[in-house]
Amino acid sequence: MKKRAFYPVAIVFGMLLSRHTYAQQSTDSLLNKASLEDCVRYALTHQPALKQSRIDEAITDRTVKSKLADWYPQINLDYNLQHYLELPTSIFGGNPTKVGVTNTSTATFGLTQNLFTRDLLLATNTSKDVRKQSQQTTARTQIDVIADVSKAYYDVLLTTQQINVLNEDIIRLERSLKDAYNNYQSGVVDKTDYKRATISLNNTRAQQKSARELLTAKHAYLKQLMGYPVSAGEVPLVYDTTQMAAQANGTDTTLLVDYKNRVEYQLLETQQRLLKANVQYNKWSYLPTVSAFVNYAFAYQNQEFAQLFSHNYPNSLLGVKLSLPIFQGGKRTHNIRIAEFQLQRSQWDFANLRNQINTQYTQAMATYKSNLNDYYTLKENVQMAQDVYNMLQLQYKEGIKTYLEVLVSETELRSAQLNYYNAMYQVLSSKIDLQKALGTLTANY
Repeated sequence: MKKRAFYPVAIVFGMLLSRHTYAQQSTDSLLNKASLEDCVRYALTHQPALKQSRIDEAITDRTVKSKLADWYPQINLDYNLQHYLELPTSIFGGNPTKVGVTNTSTATFGLTQNLFTRDLLLATNTSKDVRKQSQQTTARTQIDVIADVSKAYYDVLLTTQQINVLNEDIIRLERSLKDAYNNYQSGVVDKTDYKRATISLNNTRAQQKSARELLTAKHAYLKQLMGYPVSAGEVPLVYDTTQMAAQANGTDTTLLVDYKNRVEYQLLETQQRLLKANVQYNKWSYLPTVSAFVNYAFAYQNQEFAQLFSHNYPNSLLGVKLSLPIFQGGKRTHNIRIAEFQLQRSQWDFANLRNQINTQYTQAMATYKSNLNDYYTLKENVQMAQDVYNMLQLQYKEGIKTYLEVLVSETELRSAQLNYYNAMYQVLSSKIDLQKALGTLTANY
């Protein structure tokens, strides 16, 4: 009875424990706060493309080890059990004679040791470069992830700041609408000011609604780049506007590009070393393949199957095998020339890449300088637009200025603020492109 009562309790406890464990794992995969550094680090751990790239690294490492395993002694077992339905016949002195026995069983153990083979030499000489190529491919993916996540992060913050500006603008417009309506009810002004305030408020609310919908889409894109769970809510971003403004002008515009800092150039250098090894590999085709072997066979023979394993007639041998193709119709020469042409072609890959890097650097630097100039200019415009709006607001209350002038200044203030935050995003985004072009944006984040 005690056992029967224990089983349901154990099952319920196990279900609760597994549910708690799953919930704990799900919680651990979420962020409590997400600065730019947190988002990038999360992406470097959870981004599917990076996970695939690291798996590719592991596959490459195992492939190299598999190739190099042929240097070790290779031990094989061949087993054969056969029964003659009719014994073979041989001629001895002109007389046909049945030879052999009806039942045979043979087990042969063979040990082979490669002494010289061009495939193993190639695997040995290129193992480091093959692994390095895989690591550099992962590094290139990491750099792309860092750049994309950073841009998406700034883009979300830009839209958030735009919504904040629109929220403040709506508060001002609602206050202005209230004042205009009161003036209209008092008979101080006609209903023109009241209607203008209503139109401006409706337009700003519509713009705010669009920005909020756009923010949802940008959050989803950021989550995609980070590998953030789809079922989770929005990434809890934290940021410091003052720090972002300081980051906007933190790049030395006198820096010159160094091709060797780019991971694409490093990857091309690795590929060239592999092509050189391929040329040497094809030249080794004129050399023989040499291996040593030892074989030991257990041979059982008997006319009666029941007595097959009663007598063993073993044999063994050892030797050295040398294999050298003498003539292949010029195939080896053609393969050597193909490998040399491939190596020669890679030189033009370097030339093309240098041109591309130079173009990327020139465009990125020009874009960054242009955006930085716009940022400084629009930063000044915000303060001036704020001063103009405050002054006209006071003059309107004193009856010196018309409401239309206040409305225009308010629109100019909103535009200046929106343009300022947009310029800040453009600077930060173009700064990332510049760092990527210079090769200073590395995978070691």
